[in-house]
Amino acid sequence: MDDSLFSGGSAVTLALIGVIVVLVLVIWSIRRHRNPILEFECGEPIETMLPSLAGLSLGSVVEGNSVQILENGHFFDVLIEHIDAAQHSVHFETFLWKEGVLGQRLADAFCRRARAGVQVRVLLDANGSRGIGKPVEKQLKDAGCRLSYFHRTHVRHIGVFNNRDHRKLAVIDGRTAFAGGHCIVDAWLGHAQDKEHFADVSVRVRGPIVGCIQSVFSENWVGHTGEMFVGDDVFPPLEPEGDVPMHVAYAKPEGSAPAVKILHHALICFANRRLWIQNPYFIPEPEAIDAFAKAVKRGVDVRVMMPSSGGSDNPMVQHAGHFTFEKLLRAGVRLFEYPHTLLHQKAIVVDSAWSCVGSCNFDDRSFEINDEVTLGMLDSGLAKELEGIFEKYARDCREITLADWNRRGPWHRVIDRLSYSINEFL
Repeated sequence: MDDSLFSGGSAVTLALIGVIVVLVLVIWSIRRHRNPILEFECGEPIETMLPSLAGLSLGSVVEGNSVQILENGHFFDVLIEHIDAAQHSVHFETFLWKEGVLGQRLADAFCRRARAGVQVRVLLDANGSRGIGKPVEKQLKDAGCRLSYFHRTHVRHIGVFNNRDHRKLAVIDGRTAFAGGHCIVDAWLGHAQDKEHFADVSVRVRGPIVGCIQSVFSENWVGHTGEMFVGDDVFPPLEPEGDVPMHVAYAKPEGSAPAVKILHHALICFANRRLWIQNPYFIPEPEAIDAFAKAVKRGVDVRVMMPSSGGSDNPMVQHAGHFTFEKLLRAGVRLFEYPHTLLHQKAIVVDSAWSCVGSCNFDDRSFEINDEVTLGMLDSGLAKELEGIFEKYARDCREITLADWNRRGPWHRVIDRLSYSINEFL
């Protein structure tokens, strides 16, 4: 063998490895930021701290809104009713769309409005919505709907392909908006009556906050199509429609933690009496667990509800979350697992006064990687309604105790540890 050829090949290999390492470091350096330090204790009523909470999460308080909480399959009845009444524009963004009864029903509604001359823009995550089906895709395009996919497999997305559009929102005529957790899959129909029908929560909002939600849609639409939409058909003047102050968290600035992460972590510090969380994928970071412990010590009733590994659509995520349970339980956090179906709602209530609904899971993928949106609302009536939803499912939950948890088997512990080690990729 020619030693010079061998050494030349080794040099090329080492050079390629060096280039890959440099590219990885460049991508890491672009994306890295300092995590929020969760050491402040507010002590003030959350009602008086709304401007701070909104400002920390890179938003502003917007007054004069109305909010309706929509559960389970009823959400789609209301959404499609509004789509059918649209006069000017329909904007829709989602992560997960699969072929089925619901997908066809929604596609038919979009096509009816597009054929009537309404501007219909649909933005789908390319990975989550790969199961939409060619017939529906063709139907939408043939009817005149403008359809775009977020981060298709392409060399230009090589550095961001793991970044997914996990938002679920709709804006009708720039005057009514919807946001929450609902996906376009038949499992989201019904009323969470069995394992094949999931539980979820979204909201319908009207008032000046709708302009902010339209901006959220515009961010990714412009980024992927280059099209900027303007005028009263999409950004009309908006008068007050109610008395609910709201704010929106969605921004992902370079060099700073994403707004949804700051918001969710700050809530732990802002709570004075009660912090109730419903989230399907709950994997808190160590600093968040420490903040939960401090909240319990200052007298906050901290409860977290999630599906069990048997009720989840992704048991590995639940096992990753299980890795954090012992420390949470020792800190006094109350943990509830729902066994009957996937609880997909992403809702938080603080001190029976402030609440939020959105697309964001309580894990690193949502906090660091995905594009998400969360709507914050200061209204005791809405907070109590969401607490009622929590209590409704709590009746059929298993509350986990530290004694029970310490009795779990060695194989369960191994799966928990292995799942947690890859939680950012789940």
